[in-house]
Amino acid sequence: MKIAVVTDSTAYLSDEQVAANHIHVVPIPVILDGTVYDEGKDITTAEYYEKLKTAKTFPSTSQPPLGEMIKLYNNLANEGYDTIISIHLASTISGFVKTLQTAVDEVKGARVIVYDSRITVMLMGWLVLEAANLANQGMDADTIVEHLDALRATEDEYFIVNDLQNLVRGGRLSNAAGFIGGMLKIKPLLTFDPVSDKIVAFEKVRSLKKAYARVETLFAEAIDKVDYPVRALIIHANDPEAAESWQTKLQAEYPDIPFEISYFGPVIGTHLGEKAIAIAWAQDLSRTN
Repeated sequence: MKIAVVTDSTAYLSDEQVAANHIHVVPIPVILDGTVYDEGKDITTAEYYEKLKTAKTFPSTSQPPLGEMIKLYNNLANEGYDTIISIHLASTISGFVKTLQTAVDEVKGARVIVYDSRITVMLMGWLVLEAANLANQGMDADTIVEHLDALRATEDEYFIVNDLQNLVRGGRLSNAAGFIGGMLKIKPLLTFDPVSDKIVAFEKVRSLKKAYARVETLFAEAIDKVDYPVRALIIHANDPEAAESWQTKLQAEYPDIPFEISYFGPVIGTHLGEKAIAIAWAQDLSRTN
């Protein structure tokens, strides 16, 4: 069995990770002032946030062309891959997964497994890296999917955003009504609901300082409940200084948990807005096996 691993650009993997693990990355388009940019290909994250400062219209995103996806799958089949595991951003924030699921029968010569990560950003990236690692070890596809399900079940996160306007306009927030209005000094806290997998706002906190403190409390409570080692991420939307400061603080408080810094690129940054920041975590498989 020869397995190819495909994902989209919202996994925010580094070029080195992609190359070392033979991962195929499909860019997600972002539209800014009428111009379509393929994330990670036509525009960097830094360039996007710079352009966003002077944008005349609200940015949006779209799905990669289905024809290009089918072409990629067929090319991989022609290269000798008999199975393709295609891992993509949550179906609750994009219709991409469902679109692909309706079209995989068009691929000849390879079985295509479209996997809903139910998440995005580097949390999805960890799933992609695990799939590639297991495929390189020779594990069969169905067993790989079982491992991904188990890892996905350990992933969790909390977001702090400056306001909800981006999510509300983009229709990505499932319970926006109770959180709109009077948001000048309110910092909404968001997460992916474990039942619906939708982004939900679950608390409003006055001041950024209190928002950080509340998220730190929630993180501590979550870590206390698990019986396995975890790894964590600080994810930021064009605010590296804040991410580095938070990483330093948390790393000192939790010396046994490795904290990495990642980022919200153009596509996810479009929905969360600049200066959003999050803490995310999952089981640390490198310290489990």
